[in-house]
Amino acid sequence: MVKKLTYKTQGTCSSHIELEVEDGVITEIFFWGGCNGNLQGIRALVKGMKMEDVIEKLEGIRCGNRSTSCPDQLCKALRQIQEA
Repeated sequence: MVKKLTYKTQGTCSSHIELEVEDGVITEIFFWGGCNGNLQGIRALVKGMKMEDVIEKLEGIRCGNRSTSCPDQLCKALRQIQEA
């Protein structure tokens, strides 16, 4: 089953993350705003990965002195999809 989500981020330079997940695997991901090069890199790395693996690797990463980061916000979005 395909699940789609537009997640409004908090505490990051990016404002939204658009996700598409099919059978627990990330099939599409787009970040709105933020550091374009870094977010393209994250997109390339996580596309095709299982949600659980991404959460395990990226959850809790901080950006500078912020309490979160774009990778951490991605994990929050993935957890929201898991709960749906």
